[in-house]
Amino acid sequence: MTSTSHAPTSGTPAASDPGRPTGPLSRLPVPSIRVQKGVALANVIAQIGIMTTGVTVRVTASGLGCETWPQCNEASFVPVPGAAPALHQAVEFGNRLLTFVLAAVAVALLLAVYRAGRRRGLKALAWAMPAGILAQAVIGGITVLAGLAWWTVALHLLPSMILAWLAAVLFVRIGEADTAPPRRVMPKPMTWLTVLSAVLLTGVLTTGTMVTGAGPHAGDARITAADRLQMPIQWLVHFHAELMVGYVCLLIGLLAGLVALRTEGPAIRRSAILIGLIAAQAVIGITQYQLGVPELLVVAHVTLAGAITAVTGALWAAGVIRDRVPA
Repeated sequence: MTSTSHAPTSGTPAASDPGRPTGPLSRLPVPSIRVQKGVALANVIAQIGIMTTGVTVRVTASGLGCETWPQCNEASFVPVPGAAPALHQAVEFGNRLLTFVLAAVAVALLLAVYRAGRRRGLKALAWAMPAGILAQAVIGGITVLAGLAWWTVALHLLPSMILAWLAAVLFVRIGEADTAPPRRVMPKPMTWLTVLSAVLLTGVLTTGTMVTGAGPHAGDARITAADRLQMPIQWLVHFHAELMVGYVCLLIGLLAGLVALRTEGPAIRRSAILIGLIAAQAVIGITQYQLGVPELLVVAHVTLAGAITAVTGALWAAGVIRDRVPA
């Protein structure tokens, strides 16, 4: 679906707007707001999905199925029979291939934003997607070349969470008009609570990577316990859990404040959804700890962490909005 209208209410500039693209890009159809939001949503899903495949690599001990980077092994960019177990090669190489899918979605989103002549802030957010993917590819290569050292694995996951957060902000912002001035929806104290929630979430995610670094899933069977994070996992689990409790208590207070102040917009709904997701995450986290960290629950735990991060980004973006545009 495309739109040839450049009226300000559609989120695209007027014909005289200097932000309107020229050159080869101008030959592309102008994407409607609905199309832009669809590609932005696909980007959010893809950012979370790459975390799912990444953690699958880890729990199946396939992290060195491709033992080097950017090649899969010393002789080839693709798996070579016998160089490693076939399953491990397939899982690790499949995760690498999905990076190209993620990059294609990011480029499509960037082109849509530029072709629609959207405002500078949206273009900056759109550029963050391919730039972040490129950085992640480099970090992933360092992780493999470092033999899956636990701290490199942690550094590999956290940027993906940042990209999921930014992708959700972009999804929200892309549905707002470019010409209307921003207006505050949340009262200022509530806005600061959303900022604090992002800070606490950062602590939750960081300690979560430390739990994984001390846990049983090293990413490859050749990695010994001596190569893992040398801290008591019970202590790390409790610290991680306490930060999560603080995070959800803050969100409950935020939701109560938003309801009491009758805040308009989607902030109340997103807060409620976020609390529900965290409750589900707590159940999964407690269950996986009691059952000895089974692989399937680890995949679910990381995937849900990505979803929680994205919704936190969407909640933050709800604090100050522009006028909505028609779909």
